[in-house]
Amino acid sequence: MSTKSWRVAVVAMLFLGCAGPVLAADTLLVHGHIYTGNPKQPWAEAVLVSGTQVAAIGTDREVRGRAGHGVQVVDLKGRTVIPGIVDSHTHVIYGGFALHGLNLSTAERSITPEKPDELVRALREYAQAHPGDAVIFGRADFGTAPPSTPSAELLDRAVKDRPVVVHNTSEHALWVNTAALKLAGVTDWPLADPQEERGVIRDASGHPSGVLLEAAMAVMARAVFAHVPQEDLLKMTAAATKYLNSFGVTSVVNATGNLEEIRLFATLRDRGELTVRTRTAFGAVAVAHHLTPKLLADLEEARRLYHDDWVAANLVKFFLDGSTGLIPPLVYEPHEYAAEVKEFDKRGFQVMTHAIRNDSVHLALDTYEQVEKDNGPRERRFRIEHADMVDAIDVPRFGKLQVVADMQPTFCCGEEGLNYDTVNPLPTDRWNSIASGGATLAFSSDWPCTWAPDPFVGIQQAVTRQVWKSADTANVAGAALDGAGQGGAVITGAIYVPTERVTVEQAIRAYTAGSAYAAFSDSKVGTLEKGKEADLVVLSQDLFTVPAESIAKTKALTTMVAGKVVYTAAP
Repeated sequence: MSTKSWRVAVVAMLFLGCAGPVLAADTLLVHGHIYTGNPKQPWAEAVLVSGTQVAAIGTDREVRGRAGHGVQVVDLKGRTVIPGIVDSHTHVIYGGFALHGLNLSTAERSITPEKPDELVRALREYAQAHPGDAVIFGRADFGTAPPSTPSAELLDRAVKDRPVVVHNTSEHALWVNTAALKLAGVTDWPLADPQEERGVIRDASGHPSGVLLEAAMAVMARAVFAHVPQEDLLKMTAAATKYLNSFGVTSVVNATGNLEEIRLFATLRDRGELTVRTRTAFGAVAVAHHLTPKLLADLEEARRLYHDDWVAANLVKFFLDGSTGLIPPLVYEPHEYAAEVKEFDKRGFQVMTHAIRNDSVHLALDTYEQVEKDNGPRERRFRIEHADMVDAIDVPRFGKLQVVADMQPTFCCGEEGLNYDTVNPLPTDRWNSIASGGATLAFSSDWPCTWAPDPFVGIQQAVTRQVWKSADTANVAGAALDGAGQGGAVITGAIYVPTERVTVEQAIRAYTAGSAYAAFSDSKVGTLEKGKEADLVVLSQDLFTVPAESIAKTKALTTMVAGKVVYTAAP
């Protein structure tokens, strides 16, 4: 059967259309090369899907014997199948903004403020083509280290009558026009919140320049959510989940959010339009938590109302540092961070911490260790997000303390990895060392910081650690990322710290079983086993046998969530 015919057969046999927690008829996939992720039975030929679950998995003969009359049979023709990708660190609504808006930083090239005429022309054309958008969204590489930051006036040249909000590819800075500053109430007067005011870039006279760093983004986010119609937010969120499906993603941890964002997922779930499983962390970029009555009430309401397979919470996100400027700025005083982690842990919430700097990673590990002593033993699954720089003394502590390392292979590798410190030549992205110490690796995209959220690019990078470099972003000061396939970056031929490579199987497990464990969903997803949810991906090529440098060419042909096909590649 040709590739085209195979796809058509899948479309005909499986249940396309309205996706979500809807039961499908029994389906038998046979003659496959199925990686289950189950150490006791890593490989299979066939899988029987009944309703939302895996009813049987094993050899063709074994599984056929379990199938009843009327089962729909799909001949995989030897194609490789893996468990659905669990992207354990994404920002779905921001991904939706970028997907709908003007993306100026793609794998092919990056249009930066250093190309002002081209940027203005592209933005003006986009705005004219979207006259009904309440806010014009963009995504771009731009400087986050003053005085190299761009100005609102450049965006005003393109669009004056509507707010323009351009997200930095790091998602730790916004570049906005004058109309957006007005919408958010950012004037010559300092903002009431000192934490937010610290991130407002102003000129010598105190006028806001148009760039909002770190916590200052929160004031713009509040204004955007109040200004953009709810149905538009829902459409962008739904489009984001479908886009994730096209890369084999079946579950996500939404790594920043609040009760308002969770309600978007719940509305889509109730409409039968949610196509990925979601778990949302409470937290905003580089904003320190405060134990206010409102935050605690929102957390408890989310925990009470949202705890099913499709919309879940009970997770708190901390930021120990940011991701702008020449050196990531610190967010917390150590004692404040430790006290708040202890309190949230005492209330039963899972905690994840953004930590890029090595001193931040050290503080997170110290805090987690002390909290376990103070609050007593329980299943916590503490997480550290990114862990770009880790001191040698702290590498084995991830395993010793059973802290999950959630890392992003597509952020690697520039010539110095992700090391911003020219004095301390500390290697970064230490996947193999952390895994060898017994810790759980969870791989993720951090989409839309990564574009696209392609796990197969990430798997290739985890296996090869090829060095990438972008001429387009070479002069961007602060937070420019020469990651795999990002912002016009190309392979240089060099390899960054090859001893930190992992195997193909390790990388796949980090994107599936490891990420499911990190999200407390490993009892239901992450591996293909009898009784677990039927979340799987049919691939265009065999990741285990193609040359490592070709893994990124892999495409998801079919993505199934809860026994229902949510994506099929076009013929």
